[in-house]
Amino acid sequence: MEWRDEGLVLATRRHGERDSILEVMTEAHGRHLGLVRGGRSSRIAPMLQPGNRVSLVWRARLEEHLGQFTAETLEARAGQVLASPLALHAVNHLGVLLRLLPEREPHEAAYAAADGLCGLLGEPFLLAETLVRFELMILRELGFGVDLSECAATGARDDLIYVSPKSGRAVSRVAGEPYAGKLLALPAFLLAGPSHPDATPSILELLSGFRLSGHFLARHVFEPRAMPPSAARAAFLALFEGIAAPV
Repeated sequence: MEWRDEGLVLATRRHGERDSILEVMTEAHGRHLGLVRGGRSSRIAPMLQPGNRVSLVWRARLEEHLGQFTAETLEARAGQVLASPLALHAVNHLGVLLRLLPEREPHEAAYAAADGLCGLLGEPFLLAETLVRFELMILRELGFGVDLSECAATGARDDLIYVSPKSGRAVSRVAGEPYAGKLLALPAFLLAGPSHPDATPSILELLSGFRLSGHFLARHVFEPRAMPPSAARAAFLALFEGIAAPV
């Protein structure tokens, strides 16, 4: 059997002397692995770098087999990834998040968001904002979405500034004031669409966003699966705080 798709390179690993096992997030076939003949060669290896967008042909005798990939570059981003530790950690953390999704299960919205995120590798603040939103998207895809539509206590849709760490629902200023020390901060940018490049959230708002998404990733995903926290995420945040700190 055979299919054609486009995908985002997540990782490769060595297979024998010349070949590679390629892991990609594809548009229509989900996260998928396959063998690339000659994948360690000087001609093919540059195409298989994390963050690159590639066109793919997958072939196998049976659907459940590993199969073989042939790949061609659609958009090369490896230069940006290798030139920036922040971009490298972002792409590595992206792989951690996408591996939470079941293999070979289509998640077209997650693919589109991941590809869009990789288009922002040279824009630290937009990259950070998009990564927060992507973490919340992955939680939704896994069935643990955070509900920011209305206040959990009153149903109000205005002045939402907190999130309950237990229910994952928004809480208004008035309803949450007596419990403010126990609630998570809800940064305003998460109640709006993606920011314009000239109007990105502040560093404090972005870090609040990461605390929010990180809490629910730990509670619903990493801890129940006995997984360690994402080292790439921690490294990204450490670097981002340093970049964003005033001189």
